[in-house]
Amino acid sequence: MAESHPTPGSAMKTVAESESEGEETMEQSTEAPETSTSGAAKKNKKKKSKKAKVASALGLDADSSKPAAKMSDKNIETLLNNNPALKGELASAPPGKSAKDILKNMNIDELLTGMSLTGKNQKDMASFKFWQTQPVPRLDESQAERAKLPDGPIKEVVPDQVTRTPAPLPEGYEWVELDLTDEDELKEVHNLLNLHYVEDDNASFRFSYSKSFLDWALKAPGWRKSWHVGVRAKGKNNVLVASIFGIPTKLRVREKLVDVVEINYLCVHKKLRAKRLTPVLIKEITRRCNIEGIFQAIYTGGSILPTPVSTCRYFHRPLQWMKLYEVGFSPLPPKMTPSMMVKRNRVPEKPKTQGWREMEEKDIDNVLDLLAKYLKRFDLIQDFTREEVEHWFLNRITDPSDRVVWTYVVDDGKGSLSDMASFYDLESTILGEASSKHPKIKAAYSYYYASTTAFEAGEKGLKERLTGLMEDCLVEAKNAGFDVFNALTLLDNPLILEDLKFGAGDGFLHYYLYNWRTGPIKGGVDKHNVPDVNSRGGVGMVML
Repeated sequence: MAESHPTPGSAMKTVAESESEGEETMEQSTEAPETSTSGAAKKNKKKKSKKAKVASALGLDADSSKPAAKMSDKNIETLLNNNPALKGELASAPPGKSAKDILKNMNIDELLTGMSLTGKNQKDMASFKFWQTQPVPRLDESQAERAKLPDGPIKEVVPDQVTRTPAPLPEGYEWVELDLTDEDELKEVHNLLNLHYVEDDNASFRFSYSKSFLDWALKAPGWRKSWHVGVRAKGKNNVLVASIFGIPTKLRVREKLVDVVEINYLCVHKKLRAKRLTPVLIKEITRRCNIEGIFQAIYTGGSILPTPVSTCRYFHRPLQWMKLYEVGFSPLPPKMTPSMMVKRNRVPEKPKTQGWREMEEKDIDNVLDLLAKYLKRFDLIQDFTREEVEHWFLNRITDPSDRVVWTYVVDDGKGSLSDMASFYDLESTILGEASSKHPKIKAAYSYYYASTTAFEAGEKGLKERLTGLMEDCLVEAKNAGFDVFNALTLLDNPLILEDLKFGAGDGFLHYYLYNWRTGPIKGGVDKHNVPDVNSRGGVGMVML
């Protein structure tokens, strides 16, 4: 059973706009009975998932035990005939390489996680023509080849040679720097994203970014106004029609620390998609970052671009099942009644962990130390500073309706913290008829957590401890009015998702590094794309 719902992730997911018109979308589909579903999927309960469609069209088994198998010439012909946009993009292959050559070097599992057969989703494979000019690993480069090469920049950039001239825009448009300290400009960004950013495939839900969320997400320590880039239409109203944002941070990719920019909220007005502004926006933010001496970036997306460094899967836990059912977001499984589903998804009324309380300012240093030690166990992480811990985890908003992040610690009563856990708020507007009853879905997204049990020999007690911490987060989210709790297979989540009744989604989130080469990083799933405790230790970075 398939469902579509917008999912979070950084902005380069929308680059497909550069070569095809349409809304940027990312799926977060669920197959498990207790998980969420769109209205269209509810009416077509027997409809195959997107992945199953692709597999069927290729004559493959979506649950093949050999996901690394290569495609036959017949399979490739079928794929290209069913994806004319992909066929057109791959026609621009480098000299000596055909579309068939490129696809033969991609394994089946990679294709099944992001390819589409329908005309509406032909943009799922982003513009090959654009990305072949960028310093990213090529799609026809095997994982084995990537793993053999040393970690480091793909292209050396000479700062003095970076042009000071902005990328050219179509006639009638101009670059602007967005001042998010100005209430009017913040409102303009809010309106642009809320009307023209990510929707699900059935246009049933669209992300609804609050002004407090944008203030939190885009003004992290070290933020630069010059990396908050907009495009305005010249004229009387000077309307904001596009945006892209960069946030500076430091990553640890395996053993190397890298200064990067997180790219996010690339959005183009629906009526201007044919202008192909996306590659221009990416080039311009790249130029501005290069001027400041930053040559690497991290971004995420729901579709396959060249080339993911890791892929995680979405999981979902209903908290207000009846509401989700009423808006067509969750199905009623066979042989189940609404009351049975409500009972199945019930959570305790109060947290159970002794010493559980909200994070306070006095906890910043302890949280920093605990989180830093915990995250060292993973291959891709953010190297937090004290200022970043304060910004990302400490709630300073007094109005409950504007609150964005919830962070809790476990206090032993003697000045030490044994654990921390957090989640953030990202609502979605309900579109269509269902909105008359409920205008929005309030979704909590699992953020960072850490526990000293991870440092015990053999990680003794880690699963049980994390299960308790996450259950307490579910309780807090339910009591705060959230309808659903979402999580990815990153950090140590594969240990706990099943026991806490999270449902597996069809949606995947691909992690990308720009101008940085490293071998593939574990994404928390096995070859069947189910949570795998042996695939932990890879992604330890949560992207908004």
